[in-house]
Amino acid sequence: MAPSKLTIYPKGGDPIEVMFNPNSYTISKSVEWKPPVLTTTGSTTADSGTNAPTTSFGGGGSRRLELELFFDTTEAEPDARDVRLQTDRLVRLTRIERKNGRPPVCDVSWGTTRTEDFPFTGIISGLTQRFVLFDQVGRPLRAYLNVAFTEFLNREDDERITDPETTTRVVRRGDSLATIAAETYRDPAEWRVIALANGIVDPFVLPAGSKLTLPKR
Repeated sequence: MAPSKLTIYPKGGDPIEVMFNPNSYTISKSVEWKPPVLTTTGSTTADSGTNAPTTSFGGGGSRRLELELFFDTTEAEPDARDVRLQTDRLVRLTRIERKNGRPPVCDVSWGTTRTEDFPFTGIISGLTQRFVLFDQVGRPLRAYLNVAFTEFLNREDDERITDPETTTRVVRRGDSLATIAAETYRDPAEWRVIALANGIVDPFVLPAGSKLTLPKR
């Protein structure tokens, strides 16, 4: 069962359950549409048969999840009253992991059903902390955290979702783009399709063990 409280699961780390569920959350996503090409005079070409110029799809931007989280340790035991013992767990998610060379990717889960919003897979791209109550020795006891996660997509997983017919192939010793194209498309001349899909500049450099995306034809 999914957690009743919003929980952050860092890849390879311990889960972080928030103290209080947020009162609201915001998810935003940009989608780029390219305007018509300008003419040499600086104007766009108009089509008298349409109500507006035709635009072309330019790709989707990463989704962004924004949360305001509240932490309160006023009722905690004396040795656990510093609220930073809770908030520092989120701060650590902004630090570079030596093994990956970047901060960890996290799954943010909330609720009992899987939706377009949750689980949300992303990395922390913004963190603001505001401490509002202190004890006599200066330890903060309450904090508001504004946390922003930017979507992190695995290319292969995304391709399987958007195009289930897209497949992958691990390069074996002795393979070439032409032999893979002949095996996949029954035409060795289609090697350019594979090279373009995988950003291959030199078709003669094909390391064994690398993984190729094989688009449908």
